[in-house]
Amino acid sequence: MPGEVLKHVLAIGDGALLVVAGEKSAYYNKNRACPRCERSYEEPDPRLFSFNSKYGACPDCEGMGSEEGFDEELLVADPDRSLAGGALAVLANAPRRLPGLVGTRLRRLLPQLGVDPERSWRRIASEKKPALLSNLVSWLEPIYQDSQGEIHDFLFQFRSERVCASCGGARLRDVARAVAIGGLGLHQVADFTPGEALAFLDRFRQTEIRAGERSEAVSTPILKELESRLKLLLKVGLSYLQLSRPATTLSGGEAQRVRLAAQLGSHLRGVCYVLDEPTIGLHPRDHALLLATLRELRDAGNSVLVVEHDEDTIRSADHVIDLGPGGGSEGGRIVAQGTPAAIVQNPESVTGRHLSRPRARLRKPRPLAGAEFLEVEGARENNLRNLDVRFPLERLTVVTGVSGSGKSTLVRDVLYRGVYRALGGSALPGEHDRISGVERLSRVLEVDQTPIGKTPRSIPASYVGFFDEIRRLFASTTESRMKGYSPGRFSFNVSGGRCEACAGQGTIKMEMSFLPNVYVRCESCRGRRFNEETLRSTFRGKNIHEVLSMTLAEAEELFRPIPAIHRPLSLLNGIGLSYLTLGQPSNTLSGGEAQRIKLAYELSKPSRAGTLYVLDEPTTGLHLGDIEKLVRVLHELVDTGATVVVIEHNLDVVAEADCVVDLGPEGGDRGGRLMSWGPPAAMMRQRRSLTGKFLRDHLEGARVEAAS
Repeated sequence: MPGEVLKHVLAIGDGALLVVAGEKSAYYNKNRACPRCERSYEEPDPRLFSFNSKYGACPDCEGMGSEEGFDEELLVADPDRSLAGGALAVLANAPRRLPGLVGTRLRRLLPQLGVDPERSWRRIASEKKPALLSNLVSWLEPIYQDSQGEIHDFLFQFRSERVCASCGGARLRDVARAVAIGGLGLHQVADFTPGEALAFLDRFRQTEIRAGERSEAVSTPILKELESRLKLLLKVGLSYLQLSRPATTLSGGEAQRVRLAAQLGSHLRGVCYVLDEPTIGLHPRDHALLLATLRELRDAGNSVLVVEHDEDTIRSADHVIDLGPGGGSEGGRIVAQGTPAAIVQNPESVTGRHLSRPRARLRKPRPLAGAEFLEVEGARENNLRNLDVRFPLERLTVVTGVSGSGKSTLVRDVLYRGVYRALGGSALPGEHDRISGVERLSRVLEVDQTPIGKTPRSIPASYVGFFDEIRRLFASTTESRMKGYSPGRFSFNVSGGRCEACAGQGTIKMEMSFLPNVYVRCESCRGRRFNEETLRSTFRGKNIHEVLSMTLAEAEELFRPIPAIHRPLSLLNGIGLSYLTLGQPSNTLSGGEAQRIKLAYELSKPSRAGTLYVLDEPTTGLHLGDIEKLVRVLHELVDTGATVVVIEHNLDVVAEADCVVDLGPEGGDRGGRLMSWGPPAAMMRQRRSLTGKFLRDHLEGARVEAAS
């Protein structure tokens, strides 16, 4: 239709146009009005397409895409029990006040619904359960919102995130969702991976830009910029990430690589980039992509400083600065610097020794023949493709695969949560048919890198449990007995022996109004946490403050004659934490340090038989030498009768596995399949396993280096 005719028709129709071609017709309205519902839409504004703006965000979830609320599945503990017998988990083990607040209402409701409190939950008529649970949730919600402390924390475990019913997780208000380009709304395009988004933009360019020179002039620079940034995400190894993925769900390495892609797109020069372990969570296949990106930054006229333990990254560096020789007070010195080859030749460098030596396996793989198994059937959460996977009991299993292949979904969402729920926990597992073999387990534990304490009052000695023995030891000295001191006298959490000016913290918090709080040393105790009377009591010439200031290595020697203290100290030192002090605040520990302390705590217990341990990339932050210590600890756990499942990319850890579960072949929608299962040797023979190829090259490279 010629332009002048179209303008004339729209003027006559007051902006509306009906096109009829034979039996087909199409309605158009310049004023963005719908003829069916008679609703008109305002002029599109950039703010409309941002869920961070009140103008564009879904009003019900405020742009979050999800809402938190009580999960009805979690509220039911055991469907085979009756309501009177504890079927409802939220009431069965609740704090004392909660059953009183809810129980009376429940007893009144049951006769109204015709529900017998002595009948098992499974046998209650299905049409009555929604009304019962709906009422329960309506009573619990105001209690949760208004409560604090014990009741609030207890109820929190029965809540979960659910997709917003209004926007379906799109985050945007209905007007924004009604705008489409190429047949798709912004929220739909945002759910694409970078590769899928590039394909969509290419289709859009080929099929949609037909409206003349003005349309092409507007869209071309926008498409060029979008395509450039999407390709940068591919370049740094993030091809599997959905563009709408919440930033809070990214690993440290993923978040860092996103920022790296943004910097590549800025085309800056003369900048010093500092990266802290960018290979975290990255499969060896993607290391080459990341290293090429770092070289591109360097070649553009920038300086790139990387803090890294990864062997490939160290070998690719132009210049290496090796600090040591140990950690904590034993470190802080430059042991060696120069090219990677120079570091290898330096006998003082621990890093150099690990780069040059062959990687001998610490022990032979435990046979899988005759083992009992924990079997996951029909796992289909996220991108898992109806997986059936066996995990051998009392063995070390390592789950591998490229980034985004479904490792965390399988191990944490399905296996860990499924076993935890089967053993009586309240976790809601990922979708699967069933998990068999759980009856052979008594406990499941995720040994993660979350802090072991959130305040300075928590210290490694108290977490592992031997601080109680130290306090009892001080209370048993002659001077303490003469003064009538109990073990509580030597606790900085109890009044009496601690410094009351700082309440045993050693520091005093200074409120700085609009600035962050500042902690200054207590002038009364000079940071020693205890009062003068308490500090006069000594053990082998050391007062309690001096003992807490000792490194774990020094303390192990001091307490050698005391087995209850010496054994956990030797475990902590054996796992590579000898540089920490006994009294170091737990909130100052790194994630890797916290995780290793948790492992030492588990090893210090008499027996771990029947326990399933789950670890997600425990080598994060570990030096090449510390990885060997970590592997020894994992083997020790298995030797006690425990089952250990580890998600890991580090090839030295993969080589130590009794069984490797390799997922792939790629990430995202192209992942979620089982590529290989069995001992490392079997995986290396499997041609379709990317991890097997890199492990084979890794071990063959080590043999070549050893021979030369």
